[in-house]
Amino acid sequence: MNSIKVFAPASVANVAVGYDILGFALEKPGDEVIVRFSDQIGFRITEISGANGKLPLEVAKNTAGVAALRLLEHLGKTDLGIEMQIHKKMPFGSGLGSSAASAAAGVFAVNELLGGPLTKLELLPFAVAGEQVADGAYHADNVGPSLLGGMLFIRNNDALDVHQLPVPEDLYAAVVYPEVEVLTKDAREVLSDTVSLKNHIEQTGNLGGLLIGFFECDYELIGRSLRDVIIEPQRAKLIPHFAEVKAAALKHGALGCSISGAGPSIFALCKGEVLANNIGAAMQQIFNNQQINNQLFVSPINRDGAIKL
Repeated sequence: MNSIKVFAPASVANVAVGYDILGFALEKPGDEVIVRFSDQIGFRITEISGANGKLPLEVAKNTAGVAALRLLEHLGKTDLGIEMQIHKKMPFGSGLGSSAASAAAGVFAVNELLGGPLTKLELLPFAVAGEQVADGAYHADNVGPSLLGGMLFIRNNDALDVHQLPVPEDLYAAVVYPEVEVLTKDAREVLSDTVSLKNHIEQTGNLGGLLIGFFECDYELIGRSLRDVIIEPQRAKLIPHFAEVKAAALKHGALGCSISGAGPSIFALCKGEVLANNIGAAMQQIFNNQQINNQLFVSPINRDGAIKL
């Protein structure tokens, strides 16, 4: 095929109790990437839309570009002529893995253009390397779900020892993105390097409970376990009205509610689509009352990740 168009979805990282080791994919929003063969030798990014000039066309500085180029180098295909177009269809700095979606889409698209020589799992190291351009960290809790889909547990980021978890069919996420700026750099800098033994024990119990809840489709256990006692208390102050939004979500029946990635997006896990829509509306209303522009996304867990359109 001379041209391939793919989609890679947004993702929610950390999932409250799994800092840098848990993440799941949403159905929407996401990014689209188009790649095609070219008569001009080399790999180029020719167009970026929806980014308001914020993303570079220079391959070495672009997450999708780096991910794709690393794949081409691995396959010994750098002598091919390939052009890429990136269409951003999700907000920047939202805590929904925007750079990860681009990286996942970029490497998946080029792999498809070449006939699919590698599996999605084999593409993961290149996608992670691409996202690393954006924040300097080598972790897969956003880019892994965006590429592979599902609820992903990363036992070790350096080794990319990743595992997809079973999740209940009726598990939905309501995610509200308030249009305020929270820099990933700032969100990491507020975190303490030390954790009390008490909090470590409680957080470990919650993480274990959440994993068991997924395996056993136990919504009550999932709800009891979605309580972050380490990261959320330190980052909540960066997001306006976070406590009110969380309280609204829980009042209306959310299993749990916390910060998506570094923020400012806030997610709630819910049982069923109808309840998720109601919870999302209640969360959104808090920001509406404060005249803060926001976007609501309600989605089941996306089990497909990056797909060809």
